[in-house]
Amino acid sequence: MALRVENLTFLGLNRTDLLDIYRLMLLSRRLDDEEIKLKKQNLTYFQISGAGHEAVLVAAGKALRSGSDWFYPYYRDRALMLTLGMTPLEMLYEAVGAAADPNSGGRQMPCHWGLKRANVVSQSSPTGTQFLQAVGCSEGGRLLALMRDLKDRPPFREDEVVYVSAGDGTTSEGEFWEAINTAATDALPVLFLITDNQYAISVPVEAQTPGGDIGRCMGSVPGLRVMRVDGTDPLASYQAMVEAAQHLRAGKGPVLLHAMVIRPYGHSMSDDEQSYKPPREREEEAKRDPITTYPKYLIREGLATQEAIERIQKDVEAGIAEAEAEALKAAKPKPETIYDHLYSPTVDPTGREFETEPRFEGQPETMVTLINRCLKDEMTRDPRIVLFGEDVADATREQNLESVAGKGGVFKVTYGLQKQFGKQRVFNSPLAEANIVGRAIGMATRGVKPVVEIQFFDYIWPAMMQIRNELSMLRWRSNGDFSCPAVIRVAIGGYLQGGSIYHSQSGESIFAHCPGLRIVFPSTAVDANGLLRTSIRSDDPVLFLEHKHIYRQPYAKGPYPGPDFMIPFGKARVAREGTTVSVITWGATVNRALLAAQRLEAEGISVEVIDLRTLLPFDREAIRRTVEKTSRALVLHEDVLTGGFGGEIAAVIAEHHFDSLDAPVRRIGAADTMVGYAPDLEYAILPQVDRITESIRELARY
Repeated sequence: MALRVENLTFLGLNRTDLLDIYRLMLLSRRLDDEEIKLKKQNLTYFQISGAGHEAVLVAAGKALRSGSDWFYPYYRDRALMLTLGMTPLEMLYEAVGAAADPNSGGRQMPCHWGLKRANVVSQSSPTGTQFLQAVGCSEGGRLLALMRDLKDRPPFREDEVVYVSAGDGTTSEGEFWEAINTAATDALPVLFLITDNQYAISVPVEAQTPGGDIGRCMGSVPGLRVMRVDGTDPLASYQAMVEAAQHLRAGKGPVLLHAMVIRPYGHSMSDDEQSYKPPREREEEAKRDPITTYPKYLIREGLATQEAIERIQKDVEAGIAEAEAEALKAAKPKPETIYDHLYSPTVDPTGREFETEPRFEGQPETMVTLINRCLKDEMTRDPRIVLFGEDVADATREQNLESVAGKGGVFKVTYGLQKQFGKQRVFNSPLAEANIVGRAIGMATRGVKPVVEIQFFDYIWPAMMQIRNELSMLRWRSNGDFSCPAVIRVAIGGYLQGGSIYHSQSGESIFAHCPGLRIVFPSTAVDANGLLRTSIRSDDPVLFLEHKHIYRQPYAKGPYPGPDFMIPFGKARVAREGTTVSVITWGATVNRALLAAQRLEAEGISVEVIDLRTLLPFDREAIRRTVEKTSRALVLHEDVLTGGFGGEIAAVIAEHHFDSLDAPVRRIGAADTMVGYAPDLEYAILPQVDRITESIRELARY
């Protein structure tokens, strides 16, 4: 068949564009095949393919803007990445774990995409976590657009789109629904691409989704446009993508594009699809494979010749062979780089620049008041700061502010901030903890500074995936290309008389297992003010723990220390000097240790109380000094004894300062049970002054 006229365009695509679509799809498939071969030769260590998804992904890359729009892909998005500008060599660098891998520098599995120059944010393995981050990224762009006077404002475009993709199985994750909820409620320009190959590994779609159709499920969500396309048809996919992008850029709200695709290979090389897919089903899928159907279409319609198709095939094979030879020679990451990009390489919150003298003024104020004043100071200083969480605003309906007192959080910590800074910078979130943290990650990635609140530590667990696998890991896994220096404020702890099981939890030790995170736990109002300011001005993610019992305690009060007062992380406070026994503690048990020390003073027992103030990092030098001084150490905390962070402190003392000890290291923590509602139960479970006093006395006599 003769070729059509040279200047023909189809959906705005000329002949060169149409052939390039085939080249990119074929390149993606052949790279999958090559990586499978390399895995079988033990030259790579993992493989997961995007086979069958290529058509809609190339269409997405053609319709969207690399380096201008933002992208949160998933592991089958190889064809998208090629279209956005990642090269075969860069992909093979990742497959072989090379130091030159632009996705992660050899730190992540293959097909875990990240490309800074194209605004492709580093992807992780947990499916679905990217949805909320994409929503936060879109919100971040909207916030940046409002910050017109911001010096060194991070880049954004008024009509930018945020792309996020996943398979049909991932729509079963709760964070997908949370992301849809916020995107639709706030009319955000987020493109949700769901590539539906009918299987989540081996589980078919009808076992995952009501009616087996996620598009149909989402069709009644107000504000969400739902589109459907044959994702194996590159031209239909391109048309749908262009239409979706126009809708998004016009500010009409989010789009869910439900693309029906195939998966001709197993889920990964660990999965054999023939063990659960019958031959007939696989044969029917093969008839829709875009790698075979699209070039036939081009030839049939006079858009390409057989020779042109064969030339593309040869060029693809030659290009992959050349890239593979180069990748197999590439240097691997050096072992001494394992700690690179764990924390910010430019801002050190343990440094002297964060150690400033207080300039006290006024009467002593509570921890609630001094935290509130710090937030006001910092939001005045830095217009990038936004604050959100459950109930943190004064009134979501701003028209009511003149007629109501204002909420400002269940503990009133954020009272008045919305009135002062407006609803764009202080706002309420849905009642969904993962939603809060995931969105904060996306915002922080854009250069906004989110300070978010989890209302009670007891309910932080839905956000654990976002904190452990995303917040604390983004900088390290992207080899320093992306970071999310958000601050998460959390009300924690018991001693409430009535707090019971679900309003008295501690558990800081669990988060101490998150490298890349900072953990702060002040015990006084002044320390809370200074440490929160350090947290906000640092460049790392921070978990800032505020003890509910201490919020309004008279003993914790202190005068306002000024708008630039900071305390460096990793610097303990000597709460009381002593020579006989050292008590190393933090949070609400600091005051209980001080009360015990006062009792024992009459017996001639001199107790030194060390308030660690931060746990990641903690002050090893202060521990050394106090142990060498007293030769006896009691580690005290409110969290349960087994697995509590006190075990880490005790291990450090035993391992590094054993020669200084005249007695075994003792620990006191809560009983290994939950906190009961009745006051007598709470008293028996949590560390009390009587028990602390007796333990110190026994240590002194040892």
